[in-house]
Amino acid sequence: MIRITLPDGSVREYENGTTALGVALSISEGLARNVLSAKINGEVKDATLPINEDVSLQLLTWNDEEGKSTMWHSSAHLMAEALEFYYPGIKLAIGPPITNGFYYDVDFMDYSIKEEDLAKIEQKMKDLAKEKNPFIRKEISKAEAVAYFEEKKDPYKLELISDLEDGNITFYTQGNFTDLCRGPHLPDTGFIKAVKLTSIAGAYWRGDEKNKQLTRIYGITFPKQAELTEYLEKVEEAKRRDHRKLGKELELFTFSQKVGQGLPMWLPKGAALRERLENFLKRAQRAAGYQQVITPHIGNKDLYVTSGHYEKYGADSFQPIKTPDPNEEFYLKPMNCPHHCEIFKSKPRSYKDLPARFAEFGTVYRYEQSGELHGLTRVRGFTQDDAHIFCTQDQVKDEFKKVIDIVLYVLKTLDFQNFKAQISLRDKVNRAKYIGSEENWVKAENAIIEAAAEKNLPTVVEYGEAAFYGPKLDFMVQDALGREWQLGTIQVDYNLPERFELEYIGADNQKHRPVMIHRAPFGSMERFLAVLLEHCAGDFPLWLTTEQFIVLPISEKFNDYAQKVSEFLNNSDIRGLVDDRNEKIGKKIRDAELAKVPFMLIVGEKEFDQNQVSVRQRGLGDLGALSYSEFVELVNNAVIRELSTEILNN
Repeated sequence: MIRITLPDGSVREYENGTTALGVALSISEGLARNVLSAKINGEVKDATLPINEDVSLQLLTWNDEEGKSTMWHSSAHLMAEALEFYYPGIKLAIGPPITNGFYYDVDFMDYSIKEEDLAKIEQKMKDLAKEKNPFIRKEISKAEAVAYFEEKKDPYKLELISDLEDGNITFYTQGNFTDLCRGPHLPDTGFIKAVKLTSIAGAYWRGDEKNKQLTRIYGITFPKQAELTEYLEKVEEAKRRDHRKLGKELELFTFSQKVGQGLPMWLPKGAALRERLENFLKRAQRAAGYQQVITPHIGNKDLYVTSGHYEKYGADSFQPIKTPDPNEEFYLKPMNCPHHCEIFKSKPRSYKDLPARFAEFGTVYRYEQSGELHGLTRVRGFTQDDAHIFCTQDQVKDEFKKVIDIVLYVLKTLDFQNFKAQISLRDKVNRAKYIGSEENWVKAENAIIEAAAEKNLPTVVEYGEAAFYGPKLDFMVQDALGREWQLGTIQVDYNLPERFELEYIGADNQKHRPVMIHRAPFGSMERFLAVLLEHCAGDFPLWLTTEQFIVLPISEKFNDYAQKVSEFLNNSDIRGLVDDRNEKIGKKIRDAELAKVPFMLIVGEKEFDQNQVSVRQRGLGDLGALSYSEFVELVNNAVIRELSTEILNN
């Protein structure tokens, strides 16, 4: 008999050789019908593999990310089987699961494949799935594996096999298809109920443009048709909310090949939007005791050698900047923290000066591969809402909790209601990629864990996700479509103060090393605005939106009056403009709705005679006639409600 420990801590005994599927069946038939794979001693494996020793076991279903990954990995094999049915002799490269679905890279040889061919492949996948063919795992020798794919004349599999060790190779077979694969896979193909092949793209073998370009087919599958339908609806909604599309329509930002890939330029409306976001955070930071600083866009190589950034990222960063002096070498700034360390070091510090909180909206530069660039979410130049707090060890936890308050204030004000805090710690095994002593890492990790617990944050722990110089708390935020984004981050760092030899004089009149807290509630202005734009579909909060009102005269006769209204409101710090086009009022209202202007102020003879405006609020309709000052009060009260500092005051 073997002992199996389940996630709730309970222990059950089973006969040696039982499977995870057998364990599920002993609990309930309903559970067994939903088990896709299993986590055995922390490793995801087939639910049909025999278990021959005492283990911890987690049964994985569609509700688990690893369960979804198993489904999509198996779906890639199912698609490959369908492709071989229609295109015999094709050469298959790799077919992994990805965040949403799967793909397979294929060398179609002399065949041609188009988007319209995907429908028949989808149907074949559905037909094959209904056969409920089991995924059969077979351990195989390297010689056998080579012989199999030599017969199929598949150079891609042969190259993959050449990198593998004998005795560590497995094949999986379902129906008429066999593939080189480590697994895991579903018990059988019948779990795949709904299929959608989404697109075709080109991809170089092993990502190297010197190699042959293959055809990559993307797809996604679900255990229920209703879930696929819901997913496709979300995809269409995501296209409607795409920040690149909205950014162009709302005239917020642009890119230019002549300026350079991944280097956004902010148009007047976008620059004003950014400025309002910056001022919003600056007000909160001033109230929390931060001091604003400004540092250069470049730094001497020695600065980044000292910080450790050169060793970790130097080879993959922008090339060095040379000067007429052969002994000088500069780099575009990849981080603000080394500069802030030098600011702290610029004069003697006492414990009475701590905590010292330096904040900067600092633009940094990191070289990203051109294929990885994506709108504002992945760029080469971006501005961080950066701040670094230098404090004593006794102050770390309280300072960390105060930063959490600021992050929560940002998320609440901008209507990000669903989030979790990810405690990102070191890899449990590979410590070589981190700098600093074990003692300092333990202190830093414990400070984060305790602070998060005392703030009652919903948290998850992820090992291996820490920065190379310290652990961190990352805020994983869900947008309106349920997609998860990493936005704000807070990090505790004992290492940079050590590397920069930072000191302060303590109450004992001795020199001490400060602790450094890195924090960025937005993360980067570019990425945050991209996520916010898609989250609210361009319908920004009133305090942030570009135009808070638009005056709509019902005819040219009232254009002068409309300008008078606009001038009064702009002088009262209410932003807006006049639509004095020679168009019917209905069209002006529709255009204002499409432009997402919150308030439409309609003026005609009645409004002119009574010195008022007829107010129409986007999404709510007519609010009636108001005087100028009444409208100003309406807007100001709404803005005050949106910018409530209640969470900070608590």
